[in-house]
Amino acid sequence: RVLWFPAAEFFYEGPDVAAFALVKEGDLIPKEDESYNHTARTCRIGPDGRIYITLGQPFNVPPKEKEELYAKWGVGGVISIKQDGTDRQVYSLGMRNPLGLDFNPKDKTMFINDNQVDGMGDTIPPGEMNHVTGPGQNFGFPWYGGGKIRTNEYKNETPPEGAIFPVVEQDAHAADLGLSFYNHKQFPEKYRGGIFSAQHGSWNRTDPVGARVLFTSLKADGTVDKTEVFADGWLNENKEYLGRPVDVQVLNDGSLLVSDDFAGAVWRISYGN
Repeated sequence: RVLWFPAAEFFYEGPDVAAFALVKEGDLIPKEDESYNHTARTCRIGPDGRIYITLGQPFNVPPKEKEELYAKWGVGGVISIKQDGTDRQVYSLGMRNPLGLDFNPKDKTMFINDNQVDGMGDTIPPGEMNHVTGPGQNFGFPWYGGGKIRTNEYKNETPPEGAIFPVVEQDAHAADLGLSFYNHKQFPEKYRGGIFSAQHGSWNRTDPVGARVLFTSLKADGTVDKTEVFADGWLNENKEYLGRPVDVQVLNDGSLLVSDDFAGAVWRISYGN
């Protein structure tokens, strides 16, 4: 379901929270396909005023007989609705577990993290950051399990024509989650107009990787330049987690908030004189 909090700015005033279901349980994905796999949904209000919602696949790799149903519902992709919950549209498909998304304020296009297939090995397939430039695009899953690596289940099937590959290939199984564009002036100029993203960290690699905040810079034309580590230290030298970043959001003063569901904390990163 999708909840709407009409008075969120007043949460600090008391424990009573007003909320109602914009999309009811059973109406977001088919009721029979609700599961514990990839149940996290994220949403953003887009430049056009519509609400964009990610819908993860209920399977590691879905069975072929689910293809038509999932395409109709937008499962394994992004849907959009009006702010009153009506006019549901499928915006993009071909993703496995799409999570954090944000819009480039310059050209209004969407960037989105997508976690890819488990059980293929420690170092494959890569996770993905995808660049969605318009409606109707397909990003290749389940024919591709991450990047250009074919899934075993669909290796003999023909992928959709024009399937789009990621603009960033991330560390396999590192679980890149939330992302946000940075458009403030507190941080050095190199960060302005780029993307901060939270890397939660692996749960099934022999050698754990992740638990970092990454930064992806963009070129003048809006395409990806490079990705680098911005903040780390949540995974110690013994490969034990001290924290696990989930999402990143920019405060009005230009500092960066990092939520952490392992430490139960919200970290604030700022630059001083």
